[in-house]
Amino acid sequence: MNPWSLYDDLVSPIPPDITVRDYSVGHVWTWLESDEGTMGVAMTTNVRSRPSIAMDDVAGAPLREVAELAKSWNLIDASIGVAAINAWHNHSGRVAKAGLRTATGGAFDTYADLVKGKRVATIGHFPAIEERLSDAAALTILERSPRPGDFIDTAAEYVLPDQDVVFVTGSTMVNKTLPRLLELAKQATVIVTGPSTPLSPVLFDHGASGLSGLIVTDTAGLTRSLRGAGRGRPGHFGHMMDLARG
Repeated sequence: MNPWSLYDDLVSPIPPDITVRDYSVGHVWTWLESDEGTMGVAMTTNVRSRPSIAMDDVAGAPLREVAELAKSWNLIDASIGVAAINAWHNHSGRVAKAGLRTATGGAFDTYADLVKGKRVATIGHFPAIEERLSDAAALTILERSPRPGDFIDTAAEYVLPDQDVVFVTGSTMVNKTLPRLLELAKQATVIVTGPSTPLSPVLFDHGASGLSGLIVTDTAGLTRSLRGAGRGRPGHFGHMMDLARG
């Protein structure tokens, strides 16, 4: 099996004639705008241990070529690549054409009834997650930088096969753990959530049950907010959309 198939399946629909208008790598968020006026966001993962394979000038480069950076092991490159993927897929018109069931409000509201009495795990310590998932029979939080009570994320190999519902942060697209997490949790209902999440049915083909990602509606506002330190909140400049199979 091609280990890059999820990434290749996300990149291949991007037309070759769309280019990158602008982009920025901030401390928390990376954003990228296409010449269509669409914008994608990804969490910045500042791991530069491998040499950068990014082109000299991302601005003006073909969007599809920049999206291939999602496969880089220099995770700054990968953050740019995932933002490029999302600049194509996270578009209300393209989502509508996919024929998927949609909702708004965010994954933890959309799936509130689903978690009741269930064994639930999250990949990522989401804000106020203990309160938001208080109806779960058991909650396991896996986190790369664990807080008291969390499990380190490497416990996923042992924890996920026993869960009923799993929420996975979309930033796992950047660090390349998402394909393995989907495989480990294949018996569970898996929701990939957060601004880094591509809103594409491709993820359903690879094991996701639901998606919750950001559609940016105010590109100018997000650009002003994130340029420089990049510490703004992308959700203030768009809306989270939840997708499930039709």
